[in-house]
Amino acid sequence: MNAVVRHPLRNERIRAALAQLAVAAFVLALVGWLAAGVLADMRARNLVPGFDFLRNVAGFGISEGPAFAPTDSYGRALVVGLANTLRVAVVGIVLATAWGFAVALARISGNVLLGGMARGYIEALRNTPLVLQLVLWLSLLRALPPLSEAIALGSVGAGAGAAGGAAGGAATQTAWLLLSRKGAAVAWWQLTDGAPFLALDLPTTGRFGYDGGLVLSPEFAALLFGLVVYTGAFIAEVVRSGIEAVSHGQLEAARAVGLREGQALRLIVLPQAMRVIVPPLTNQYLNLAKNSSLAIFIGYPDLFNVSQTVGNQTGQFVAVLGIVMAVYLTISLGTSLAMNAYSRRARWVGR
Repeated sequence: MNAVVRHPLRNERIRAALAQLAVAAFVLALVGWLAAGVLADMRARNLVPGFDFLRNVAGFGISEGPAFAPTDSYGRALVVGLANTLRVAVVGIVLATAWGFAVALARISGNVLLGGMARGYIEALRNTPLVLQLVLWLSLLRALPPLSEAIALGSVGAGAGAAGGAAGGAATQTAWLLLSRKGAAVAWWQLTDGAPFLALDLPTTGRFGYDGGLVLSPEFAALLFGLVVYTGAFIAEVVRSGIEAVSHGQLEAARAVGLREGQALRLIVLPQAMRVIVPPLTNQYLNLAKNSSLAIFIGYPDLFNVSQTVGNQTGQFVAVLGIVMAVYLTISLGTSLAMNAYSRRARWVGR
């Protein structure tokens, strides 16, 4: 008896493979058509496709970050912008994590006033646009008093300025934190000459700026503070939900063996909650890094802001934006890989 020969198109796997090939061919054709249009438009504007323009002299300055002169290249300008982006993203992730955990613990503390304040903060920050918050923080910084009347928080002393005394120099303040419309200066630990260990470097107000400490420009301070308090609100909810996902019996068992509330939370609850917290926490880290591109609205020279200047001067917007997209993609993938590795470790420890 002869076997029945089925037509190849009646095979479900073959039909699925052909459909996928058709879609892939359509997408490639569409990309090729768009690329051809872009190249034709660039040639019409006498622009040469490629990245050779990165070696040309930039001719503009960058207000902060690694040393940069107008005689440096466009490529160097993008590197400085990337350094500024990483600076605010890394510091922002660390501070937002600490702040988010603190707010989450306040939310679940059982204290009516503290919990209500934490909930109000979370709802207010999460439901207003970040760009408006950044503009607000910068406006508040600009409204601070001048340098001579800087607000000192945690002041520990006062003295004469470098040209003080009979010369009539401006008085200085020594504090943990100084705020004025010129930005902020924060005390930080540094290795001073002749000191065998790290010493605290307190900022003071000088004649034309801050002396000592870690000086933050108004734009950087506003961006960092805005990203921290905004992302911290989302992290607080992530941490709260993760803690509440742990069985209440775990906490009761910890109390039964004599652990205090803080010990039980740190040793029993949080290690188990991290398995739930890490995946959405990764998303918040990625959002913070990408939201740093909103720095363009307040004048901080991050990668995206600098890239717009480079694109305006060279006309190579396609190449510049391609570089920027590749950089942000690399940052996101690197962050995801690191957090996924930590997530696997947390799951293993929690078993």
